[in-house]
Amino acid sequence: MTSEPGVGDKGLYHFIFAKFFVRTDPEWAHHFAFSFIRAVPRLHLGGIVRRFTKPHRSLRVDTLGLTFPSPFGVAAGFDKDARGIAGLGVLGFGHVEVGTITAKPQPGNDRPRLFRLAADHAVVNRMGFNNGGAVKAAGEVGRARHIRHRPVIGVNIGKSRVVDVDDAVDDYLISTRLLAPLADYLAVNVSSPNTPGLRGLQEIDKLAPLLTAVRDAAGRTPVLVKIAPDLDDDAIRRVTDLVVELGLAGIIATNTTLSRAGLASSKRDVETAGAGGLSGAPLAPRSLDVLRIIRDSAPAGLCVISVGGVFTAADVHERLEAGATLVQGYTGFLYLGPLWARAINRGLLALRRG
Repeated sequence: MTSEPGVGDKGLYHFIFAKFFVRTDPEWAHHFAFSFIRAVPRLHLGGIVRRFTKPHRSLRVDTLGLTFPSPFGVAAGFDKDARGIAGLGVLGFGHVEVGTITAKPQPGNDRPRLFRLAADHAVVNRMGFNNGGAVKAAGEVGRARHIRHRPVIGVNIGKSRVVDVDDAVDDYLISTRLLAPLADYLAVNVSSPNTPGLRGLQEIDKLAPLLTAVRDAAGRTPVLVKIAPDLDDDAIRRVTDLVVELGLAGIIATNTTLSRAGLASSKRDVETAGAGGLSGAPLAPRSLDVLRIIRDSAPAGLCVISVGGVFTAADVHERLEAGATLVQGYTGFLYLGPLWARAINRGLLALRRG
């Protein structure tokens, strides 16, 4: 069995990322790691690194009319402005979902806004869709399309904070028209807890006209919707039925949760982290439940991307066995570092070979 870096490893890799980065300010650590990711292709090191990180061809997945080099990709939230696509692809991720991108540039919420709950291998964020806006992102995605050996590029779009919920459709359409012609697929984010009123768009009477408008404006670009784990089971089934009825390409399940149930972290640490969406290991059971509910309701051809609480190749394998078409991760990167995708891909290959 191929070993993979994980929580509890005692080697140098673990020492650097668990002893140094995990103890630094998480947003600073993210920016530091992101600088490294962007530097790899700029220093013309991509070819060398890819020799050790390229996913085996047997891991390829055909879905959405695309070929994904690996079923494992980066969830939205990591590369907010589409500036790290080349580097993340070099590290072995089969796809990169950039964003969330809003029509209007916005700074996000005040810092601090990203917190680790290390005892739970979790993160609480209230970033607030900080990004440079759809026009800037369109330039970055357009350039990334010409990268050799690039990963599949998904673009996650959301509502601008200054726009009222009643005007959300027009706001989403600005981003759609700019970004759909450049994206390999488009993800409609209606499930972040950090933009006031956004989750209300998951109500069917609001969601149906929004998704219909985005679908029509996106043309041939596949459209998926990203939902929250905090929806009840019946609501998940209703959203799934709507996605099928509208002929959308798929569902991304799930976003972060507002729940703090069952955490091992101290009450003080949880209170210090405060409001925001929780991701990481505590989200895994609910994310898996939501995946199974969707798959029980949806036709086999619907693309379902599972995200939430994934750390190891075994976690990814479990999601695929439960019916996920693709799997995404984010929080594991903050705990396990840039060799994470390589470890997942090697572990998946080993599991398939028995």
